[in-house]
Amino acid sequence: MAWRGNISKSLKELRILLCQSSPASASARTFVEKNYRDLKTLNPKFPFLIRECSGIQPQMWARYDMGVERCVNLDGMSESQILKSLEDLVKAGGATKA
Repeated sequence: MAWRGNISKSLKELRILLCQSSPASASARTFVEKNYRDLKTLNPKFPFLIRECSGIQPQMWARYDMGVERCVNLDGMSESQILKSLEDLVKAGGATKA
């Protein structure tokens, strides 16, 4: 999982949007609770933005160079699927820099 340390090299910002209480956001909340500390430790100056809003569908937004953004809808995903989606977003950012 070396890609976890490359988040700050591949992305400019990561936003996770979720609802504090909806069942649709349950796995996104679990993902944040279990992974935020490790990801922030590996990328201490990187902006991980967790945005809570009542009734919103869970989403993950990655911002790359030149304002390019990609969104992943997290509704119905498990925690491991969310982690895989984040890995794909990081690798996509690394591919654009190569």
